[in-house]
Amino acid sequence: MTSLYPEIEPFNHFFLETDSPHQVYVEQCGNPQGIPVVFLHGGPCSGCRPEHRRFFNPELYHIILLDQRGSGRSLPFGEIRNNTTQDLINDLEQIRQQLKISQWLLFGGSWGAALALLYAQQYPEQVSAMILRGVFLARQKDLDWFIDEGAGRIYPEYWQNLLHSMPQEPLKHGLLEALTHSIFAADEVTRKRITRAWMMWSGQTALGPYYDPAREPEHISEKMVKQVQMEMHYAKNRYFIAENQILENCPTIQHIPCMIIHGRMDLVCPTEAGFSLSKALPDADFSILPTAGHVAAGNEMISALVDATDKMHPKIQTG
Repeated sequence: MTSLYPEIEPFNHFFLETDSPHQVYVEQCGNPQGIPVVFLHGGPCSGCRPEHRRFFNPELYHIILLDQRGSGRSLPFGEIRNNTTQDLINDLEQIRQQLKISQWLLFGGSWGAALALLYAQQYPEQVSAMILRGVFLARQKDLDWFIDEGAGRIYPEYWQNLLHSMPQEPLKHGLLEALTHSIFAADEVTRKRITRAWMMWSGQTALGPYYDPAREPEHISEKMVKQVQMEMHYAKNRYFIAENQILENCPTIQHIPCMIIHGRMDLVCPTEAGFSLSKALPDADFSILPTAGHVAAGNEMISALVDATDKMHPKIQTG
């Protein structure tokens, strides 16, 4: 088993100024002369953590991490105005230009994998390679699986708890519509009740047998509510892309070296998503990990991701 690289601190960090209220946090680690790689976190709104720096050999890679608009250390936290998928793509391209990087490796999981694919489809000449984990394709059936029909049959008690956290009246419009309406419009007590139920639901489906509800916070903060609001903001807008846009536009990026890694036990983004992407990118290296789930954790997943960055490095010429 391959383990994470040792802990490392950034050698530089800054806030990308945009033409909106958003300031995007960016940090750089590793070797400034190494192969540029950008880590794209999931969520939306989850943010980067120190362990995300450790998937890459710091002697070989110039590691760039950013917290997407409204996420993590970016300011203002939870802001959904001027916060769309195209805004995130524009931020990425502005960061690349500001750092004077000609090409970079895209490393993303879940929503981060979707964002990587969308960026690559818009800027294929700026992408040296992609490593994608637990692919989310943002199709209607992906939302249906996670919110309406699918994962709720695996964890019915948590799904029912989510249903019961909301006022009854909006439920006739569908669960996503009810969640969106209530998390923005309901009173503070209801918003916090929904946030707690959503955190338990998403935590259980993402972590599977490793989820411990006792570790959930006793008190729900306004920051937690804002994080769920941003997730609903993207979901209700179908992630600001057309239906099946990612797969349909894959012919434009088939020349880009790509590794797709998916956990068989992923209940957030079922393995079918990774399989479908591998068919759309027939030259990609597609791996299914038998016991891994959704998150970038656990020995099997960590080993596969670190191995992927080690194997991809020799395939990329420094830009």
